[in-house]
Amino acid sequence: MKTTTTKNYKSFFITIGIVLTIIIIAYFSLKNPSPPLTDEELVKCIGENSILYSQLGCSHCEIQEELFGDNIQYINKIDCFYEPEKCEGVEGTPSWKINDFIYIGVKTIEELKELTKC
Repeated sequence: MKTTTTKNYKSFFITIGIVLTIIIIAYFSLKNPSPPLTDEELVKCIGENSILYSQLGCSHCEIQEELFGDNIQYINKIDCFYEPEKCEGVEGTPSWKINDFIYIGVKTIEELKELTKC
């Protein structure tokens, strides 16, 4: 009798394992992730949701801008050397204004993606 009970338990657990495997495979197969943004689309999104405060002669600002390559044109940028009146409250450059909060220093594309929800 012990052998029959043991076989029943094994069959039960095998069946449960198969059902769970099918559910997991179905979940990931049916899940429809949105395609990742291209570099240009990502930079446009960051530019629409932020302001970069930069300044002529600032080496860190140059480093920040170089991260965007040719797509820097899509970044909403204010040069505090030429437009100091627009830089009130900005304590250093480069700085990013995102959701009315100022983030000082060079930020990676990944950091900006997260901060702007792009």
